[in-house]
Amino acid sequence: MTEPLKIAYSPCPNDTFVFHAWAHGRVPGAPALDVTFADIDITNGMAERGEFDVLKVSYAVLPWVLDDYALLPCGGALGRGCGPLVLTRDPGDGTELTAKDLAGKTVAVPSERSTAYLLFRLWAAAEVPGGVGEIKVLPFHAIMPAVRDGEVDAGLVIHEARFTYQNYGLHCLADMGEHWERTTGLPIPLGAIIAKRSLGAERLRELADATRTSVRMAWDDPEASRAYVLEHAQEMDPAVADQHIGLYVNEFTAGLGENGYAAVRGLLTRAAAEGLVPPLGPGALDAA
Repeated sequence: MTEPLKIAYSPCPNDTFVFHAWAHGRVPGAPALDVTFADIDITNGMAERGEFDVLKVSYAVLPWVLDDYALLPCGGALGRGCGPLVLTRDPGDGTELTAKDLAGKTVAVPSERSTAYLLFRLWAAAEVPGGVGEIKVLPFHAIMPAVRDGEVDAGLVIHEARFTYQNYGLHCLADMGEHWERTTGLPIPLGAIIAKRSLGAERLRELADATRTSVRMAWDDPEASRAYVLEHAQEMDPAVADQHIGLYVNEFTAGLGENGYAAVRGLLTRAAAEGLVPPLGPGALDAA
């Protein structure tokens, strides 16, 4: 293959950290990359339309795309203590809101096909009697201002928002990751790296090896990627970017392993049982 591989991933620090070495031609023998930056809601749609060779997507979108794409066993975001949060305004009267207070309320979410929203739906089914009201999809960077300004009653946030929501005067109503870990004992699956099955089994193995090598090179020399990370981090404070990378780039990024695959299967099997996603076919998570 002489043409660069078309890849799309987010400008978030974990993705730019993971792919820095590969995107800059530092991974020996790896194919060149033609990189597009896009938020997860956009890349999920790209995957459903089959537009790119390699994509960072939500695990929640896998049931719709695994006929055409294979899950790579590395490069994604999965871990513990890193789940999405439900945020609300502080009532200001000394009372503390609970899950029951979300009944019938408007909630902003980053994508209806996001893993965050899938985890939220599983949580709400168990914790919010009667269910929430309207769901409003907003870009993830617009959610906290919308909650602060009273445009929505609550917001589901991801990524670095868990480090910065207090700056908006917001209250954490619930941690979707904590609920997931407590009820399943499994790590939290968030974002996946997928590649087109039509590339062939050998090429898919090469892409997984290149991803894994890029991750390890980033760990070996974190300063090498710093300028690239901060260039795309949307004016994020460098200390927050470091926290973001430290939380979302972990042992599961280097390799999903038995626990990682169990988490992915657990999420999608549970969601299918609730009628939230199509069921996975046999071998759907296999790379080839």
